Amino acid sequence: MTATTVEIKNLTKIFTDTNTTAINDLSLNIEKGKITGLIGADGTGKTTLIRLIIGLLVTDKGEIETLGLDPFTQKYKLNQKIGYMPQKFGLYEDLSVIENLNLYADLKNVPRDFDELLEFTDLARFKDRLAGRLSGGMKQKLGLACALMGFPEFLVLDEPSVGVDPISRRELMKLVRNSMNENTTVLWSTAYLDEAHSFDTAVVMDAGKVIFNGIPNELGNTSQEFENNVIELMGGYKKKESLIAEHFEMNDYDTEYPVEALDLAKKYGDFYAVRNNTFHIKKGEIFGLLGPNGAGKSTSFKMMCGLATPTKGTAKIMETDIKENPSKARSYLGYMAQKFSLYGNLTVRQNLEFFAGIYGVSILSRKERVDEVIDVFSLKQYENQLSFELPLGFKQRLSMACALIHNPPILFLDEPTSGVDVLTRRDFWNHITSLAKKGVTILVTTHFMDEAEYCDRISLFYKGEAIAIGTPEELKQKANVDNMEETFIKLIEERDENDD
Repeated sequence: MTATTVEIKNLTKIFTDTNTTAINDLSLNIEKGKITGLIGADGTGKTTLIRLIIGLLVTDKGEIETLGLDPFTQKYKLNQKIGYMPQKFGLYEDLSVIENLNLYADLKNVPRDFDELLEFTDLARFKDRLAGRLSGGMKQKLGLACALMGFPEFLVLDEPSVGVDPISRRELMKLVRNSMNENTTVLWSTAYLDEAHSFDTAVVMDAGKVIFNGIPNELGNTSQEFENNVIELMGGYKKKESLIAEHFEMNDYDTEYPVEALDLAKKYGDFYAVRNNTFHIKKGEIFGLLGPNGAGKSTSFKMMCGLATPTKGTAKIMETDIKENPSKARSYLGYMAQKFSLYGNLTVRQNLEFFAGIYGVSILSRKERVDEVIDVFSLKQYENQLSFELPLGFKQRLSMACALIHNPPILFLDEPTSGVDVLTRRDFWNHITSLAKKGVTILVTTHFMDEAEYCDRISLFYKGEAIAIGTPEELKQKANVDNMEETFIKLIEERDENDD
């Protein structure tokens, strides 16, 4: 008989304040000594399930047993056996790495002996650095180090790889595997379907239910096969004509390169975050910026938007130097930020009206334009709802609606699909590619390697420089591999070897 760490029977959890059924009559066993991946987008119930399993929430119906204990009534005993890394890990950014470790050791009542842990996570050289100054991947390693204190029997990681690049994600998985013995169980939640084959068991969730539970290869032995089969389990995806692109009013222009970076550099003290960055984006082209955390993508993005001033070099939008005439340059842009940056205490309609004003839509045509955008983006049922209350997919849709409300010829998208489900991601890329066909020039960043395939060209960034620029096919040929994730990793590893 297979030993289990967690046994769940007919579990239901309803949040009455929002009338949301987060977990819907769910049954699941988590096997001892294995890494189980809990896979699904934001809002599918992953975090709620994790919190029920470790006793942070109480069930409405059903039964849970974790390590032979009732997680709610025997929470204190259970806490001694669990290492938990929450989704938004509570690092103290104004404390150093070693000070964070000291704090968590005291909270867990374990000795302050971190030499092995620091070496294991490659944090020894950063032990005196403030946590707030670590890269995204190193912050996640510090979070993992805190969760591993006391050698827990059950390690629970809620989206430890969110927002980090494929190399950092692989390093995290390697660290977790190397920390395990035959009695260690790991529950790892993720929104990245391409992580599925890293797990011993894949549990795919949708709308509070388990739609697949088994060995990942049962759904396909490659990431793309796995994704396609998950989509079928979710009811399938039918591509439609993009109403967003259809209603987009493109003002024609004859600029060959609407977006240009000319020898851009950004220096902080003695450190170059970006150096020698040059690229030219053609009209109607989708140009992707890819790279590890800390490579300089965000800094480049900010300089292109006029949110950061270059140390040297020039960013041009529609042939306008963004340093010399930032207002004119930005008037050509629609910008969708990485994190939801709209006004949560305003309704959907109020956000659209505000951004219409900011982007210069005339008062006389503003109501008509907002009405049209609400209709085209299917936001009618939410128009009077506060934006912070929206489901994630609709938050992303509203962000794009605000970015496009003035029909800009250029669209900047900073990780536009982060955290949304696979069907919504495909919908978004249908809109993006359809807009590009109408002549909209698009600059996009992403950590989803399958999304890189949608780009016409890609700039792969590493250590502040573009180490390769070309079509996805050209980069795959250069790396001599057949997918973008392996391309990403191989080209960066080759650059490291050359530097050495």
